[in-house]
Amino acid sequence: MGDCSKLAQFLRRSVLAAIAAALMLGLMPAAFVSASTAKPLTIVATTSMIADAVRQVGGKHVEVTALMGPGVDPHIYRQTRSDIAAMTRADAVFWHGLYLEAQLEEFLKTLSRRRAVVALAEYLPKDRLISHDTYHGRYDPHIWMDPRRWKTVVLAARDELTKLAPEAKADFAANAEGHLAEIDALAAYSDKVLASVPKTARVLVTAHDAFNYFGRAFGFEVLGIQGISTESEAGLKRVETLVDAIVDRKIGAIFVESSVSDRNVKALVEGAAAKSHEVVIGGELFSDAMGQPGTYEGTYLGMIDHNVTVITRALGGKAPAKGMNGRLTPILRS
Repeated sequence: MGDCSKLAQFLRRSVLAAIAAALMLGLMPAAFVSASTAKPLTIVATTSMIADAVRQVGGKHVEVTALMGPGVDPHIYRQTRSDIAAMTRADAVFWHGLYLEAQLEEFLKTLSRRRAVVALAEYLPKDRLISHDTYHGRYDPHIWMDPRRWKTVVLAARDELTKLAPEAKADFAANAEGHLAEIDALAAYSDKVLASVPKTARVLVTAHDAFNYFGRAFGFEVLGIQGISTESEAGLKRVETLVDAIVDRKIGAIFVESSVSDRNVKALVEGAAAKSHEVVIGGELFSDAMGQPGTYEGTYLGMIDHNVTVITRALGGKAPAKGMNGRLTPILRS
């Protein structure tokens, strides 16, 4: 009996050793290897919004690093040494495009000769983009401000990830479909609550022109102190013009942005006060970056929900204090 036990132990050890050797030499048939051992794609994304789209679609098949965190302005961001190292080691780099990451563009185009480098926002057809007032052939890049336009970016992420990992095509398709349904629910909520803002109050004054797609989507006039890019400085004449507009139209609230200095917005408040009109800062909006990672506002859904809720309530409309949070919590796809 003891000999049989020793023989059984020997055989088990021999089988385990053979399996280990086969795995090391790459000889183990695919049927014996668990799908969970497949290595996720390493993806570097430039902005937090692009990173979120890739995570939502990629799920367990991706490990995503975002270069730009909360409060970071993509218009003026320059790559660091650690950024360069991360991008050159990644399986792919996903960026926004449309000249949003102006300072990174030359490096990304050079890197594209060696790596998969994809500008997801450039999947949108030109007739769905807002032309740049100053530069011919360039467009307003802030498409994430319109949830329905953002759906094209999600679909682009699905297609590009499928090219990189075709074996995960079904998962990418299912994840994208689920996220698109969430975006549709967000858009419907936004339509409803923003429509409660009195028509005469539907004027959105912000630090820079990041909300033009928002304005077109939801019927708001948008007045930015700076231009589409924060690289353009706001002149004294622009500030004076906006102060006059605020006073003449009796605008009651204006907004600061999380990734742009509030200096110019405060100048509008002071300028209106000098003309005996009180205008308040209605809240902080997320424009070119999302909120802190791990929070609801640190997701695309939470970012837009926050903005819609803050704008609605500050301009006299009706919206729940917490927006859709709790009813539209982003799904962690794994």
